[in-house]
Amino acid sequence: MLIASQLKKTNISEYLLYMWQVEDLIRALQFDIDQINNTIISRFQFKDDDERKAVVEWYESLIEMMRLEQVMEKGHLQLNKNVVAELNELHALLLKSGQIPAYNAKYIHVLPLINQFRRKAESGLSDIELCFNFQYGILMLRLQKSVITPETEKTREEISKFMVLLAKNYHAWKNGELDLQ
Repeated sequence: MLIASQLKKTNISEYLLYMWQVEDLIRALQFDIDQINNTIISRFQFKDDDERKAVVEWYESLIEMMRLEQVMEKGHLQLNKNVVAELNELHALLLKSGQIPAYNAKYIHVLPLINQFRRKAESGLSDIELCFNFQYGILMLRLQKSVITPETEKTREEISKFMVLLAKNYHAWKNGELDLQ
């Protein structure tokens, strides 16, 4: 909760990847709050018992949402899907408005990479979700200490630059500093 809250304010892309990782950790720990407490929560430094209690309650609420939304084996919580939808909306607005030429140029630059992802992925995913899936896949490979080829690393760097632009514009948009209407 503490990390998620901070990331949501400062970097929406990192927030979403973090939340996907939390979903997977909850699955790996079998939706057991005691295991989550021993494995994850116990590592945090809390200001006080109230902060610790809030974090435990946050994990418990995520567990309950995952059960209710039937994403216990795979998939993402609706709150995370909403973030992707909002980023898709912004992406479309940015492209349509043409107000941020660097964004449009970076998108055109990474579009061939996105199209490669599309050929390998399930159909119906947006460009933005494909980029997040790729970034999350790289994160998982790194956690497993798998070898990442130089070509894949180059792709990661380019997609990351695009996602940084998207996140930067998202926060400007949310703060009222960017009017795309």
